[in-house]
Amino acid sequence: MKTDYDMIIAGAGPTGATCAKILAEKGYCVLVIEKCKLPRYKSCSGMIIAKTAGLVKEYFGVEIPDIVKCTPYDNYGMIFVNDEGKEYKFEQRGFNVWRSSFDYFLLSKAKESGAEVIDGVSVIDCQNLDDYVEVTLSDKYKSVKRAKYLIDCEGAMGAIKRSLLNCKKNYVVTYQAFYEGKINLDPHYFYAYLQPAFSQYDAWFNVKDGMLVFGVAVEDISKIKEYNDNFIRYMRDSYGLSIYNKLKEEKWIMPRIRPDFHIDYGVGRVLFAGEVAGFLNPMGEGISCGMESGYCAAKALVENFQDAKMILTAYKQNSIEVKSYMQRQWNLVSLMSGKFKEMTL
Repeated sequence: MKTDYDMIIAGAGPTGATCAKILAEKGYCVLVIEKCKLPRYKSCSGMIIAKTAGLVKEYFGVEIPDIVKCTPYDNYGMIFVNDEGKEYKFEQRGFNVWRSSFDYFLLSKAKESGAEVIDGVSVIDCQNLDDYVEVTLSDKYKSVKRAKYLIDCEGAMGAIKRSLLNCKKNYVVTYQAFYEGKINLDPHYFYAYLQPAFSQYDAWFNVKDGMLVFGVAVEDISKIKEYNDNFIRYMRDSYGLSIYNKLKEEKWIMPRIRPDFHIDYGVGRVLFAGEVAGFLNPMGEGISCGMESGYCAAKALVENFQDAKMILTAYKQNSIEVKSYMQRQWNLVSLMSGKFKEMTL
């Protein structure tokens, strides 16, 4: 494999795949590095909102294929339940997907455009130099790759970002479990419960291929069992939940967005995009803003490739609307729940 590239992208999720697709189809030499083996698994609701479906069509030129979807294929929208148990229904047609299949589908389109992909390795060292970026990989040879620019799309943990900016960890832990069972709720909706007794962020329910999925998000990991037990008890009492068998459980992390909506766009020749930059809509909807921020970063690189000093300024300008949309979404949630009142604009 080559050593030198125009751009290296760390992370093969929707953010990295979008960035890779845009850059590769413009003729740049692009390498995507993914720490997981592909297709990678991600703990996620897999609810594709209409905005995201439109972005897939715009950036990748195709509709989302049925092969990446799970039943029920169609998602009708979201139902929020506020602190006092009042429901807010937001009708919006979308899709229900498995993230492993959806993400790999997007990455395959980037590969078709010419992007090179290495999986099962991570960046263990990053040197942000004057004229290029040098990364050392975790393979047995400790391979070194160089590029004019690096786009970090690693997600909430962001090891590259932490090493460059010496950032503190700032995230929410999510826990969700899959069950065989039945419940008196329409499986075509995604349900978010904001009552303080169920989580320190939100609790949720959705259905995937007949499995009932319940989750809670916490800042204090020791509280997971307490919140989850409260939530399951509430679902039994309120919606007739009956559980036959637990199939699996999993933990993940996502950024904790703060009221200042701070975005880290990058430093030197390294750009941050998606969750690692701070782009995340409420209830963990990071796909649409991840794809948009990846596109904005790629656009800044294409238009200013020879002028490194202009790229971060251009990226910030390109993503003004992405950040504004995110702020409006958080403001909407803050008006429904006192738990998020600090996010009111």
